[in-house]
Amino acid sequence: MTGSTAREPGRGQPPLRRVAQAVGVVFLLVGLLGFVPGVTTDIGALRFAGHESDARLLGVFQVSVLHNLVHLLFGVAGLLLARTTSGARTFLVGGGAIYLVLWVYGLVVDHGSTANFIPVNTADNWLHLGLGVGMVLLGLLVRGAAPRHRARGGRQG
Repeated sequence: MTGSTAREPGRGQPPLRRVAQAVGVVFLLVGLLGFVPGVTTDIGALRFAGHESDARLLGVFQVSVLHNLVHLLFGVAGLLLARTTSGARTFLVGGGAIYLVLWVYGLVVDHGSTANFIPVNTADNWLHLGLGVGMVLLGLLVRGAAPRHRARGGRQG
């Protein structure tokens, strides 16, 4: 509707906030899908925590109830922090750093031991590396402010 004062959701928001919101939504979806039979294979083998959980998101990524809850909480944190530009940057850079630490944890922990309480497998490790690097880069490289539009009739150089 022309002339309406209502704005489209997300329109006019700084790009960094929109990116953080999108990442938060993805984490929420992943957390929810970790509980969905068919999307998560061997759902009957889903355990609260630990390497004994044989459930696999998309048949690949080892998950547990704890793992899924962490994704859900991470998604909520992303949406809440994306309400400000500084919060969005903190979520992306800080969250990316957390995922890089989780990647290192996955490399050093014996996947068959009780220390693998999250749990993680090799596919999770690669995903955590990609998430960590991707989130940090997004947080550092995406502009925090929306681009300013030139006024009509302004001088063009």
